[in-house]
Amino acid sequence: MLRIDPNPRPLGKSDLSVSPLAWGMWRFTGEVAAARTLVEAVLETGITLFDTADIYGADTPAGFGSAETLFGQVLAEAPYLRERMVIATKGGIRPGIPYRSDRVYLTDAVDASLSRMGIERIDLYQIHRRDFLTHPQEVAKSLTAMVDAGKVRGIGVSNHSPAEVDALQAFLDLPILSTQPEFSPLHSTPLFDGTLDQAMARDMAVLAWSPLGGGRLSDGSHPAGALLAEQGARFAVDAATAALSWAMVHPARIIPIIGSQKPERICAAARAFRVEWTPAEWYAVLQAGMGVGLP
Repeated sequence: MLRIDPNPRPLGKSDLSVSPLAWGMWRFTGEVAAARTLVEAVLETGITLFDTADIYGADTPAGFGSAETLFGQVLAEAPYLRERMVIATKGGIRPGIPYRSDRVYLTDAVDASLSRMGIERIDLYQIHRRDFLTHPQEVAKSLTAMVDAGKVRGIGVSNHSPAEVDALQAFLDLPILSTQPEFSPLHSTPLFDGTLDQAMARDMAVLAWSPLGGGRLSDGSHPAGALLAEQGARFAVDAATAALSWAMVHPARIIPIIGSQKPERICAAARAFRVEWTPAEWYAVLQAGMGVGLP
């Protein structure tokens, strides 16, 4: 049987210890009191890795940077919460550009993120998407400068191919601690394009976004969702929770990022550790998600 290790683990090649689940703040909006209640609920489930980005909130009336700002307001009101969490954020996407990772931009971006969140140091700073017009050597120098200045503890990437990771790492003396791909039974590309293999070879953490396939795996209407619902029922959890466990049993020790803004859903997600899989059950979900059989 395939089982999930529920214990905290190192974040890649770092001394940072993180939970096996992360919480994402791309829909983190509203009033400070409700936001604080939600943050506290996340911590109470045992989740310690909080993942945000400067662009989160750009599609709301509050605008670019608003998710970080709201998070900062929560931390200002309850500063003791900071020591219980590992804070990850991202930079490099700006509406209308769309991608920038040159040194001037990233230097300003990390300072702005620190200011919005009201913290002295970001635990994990990630390049959100590859800027094709900036040489990876320049990106590497920017990231190194952040760490040397004490603004950032460690660095990671999001939505990067294995070749893009290799190109950036070639100019770094620091390890890239994490990679953040989209991954679920409905988006299994990281299994086949080398992303997960590279992560295991380099001891990089894998932070998986959209592990529920944009919600399509939650209601059982998709064939993969139906199998997940069946598997979850065996362990008294729902299809969404089973989908998280499906990703987590992979040997890359994938850390799914939960996007729910409802405490009850976050609590339910923490029950993913209950679910066990046989290889046949796991591969059946993969093939249902792909819509084709494996060779």
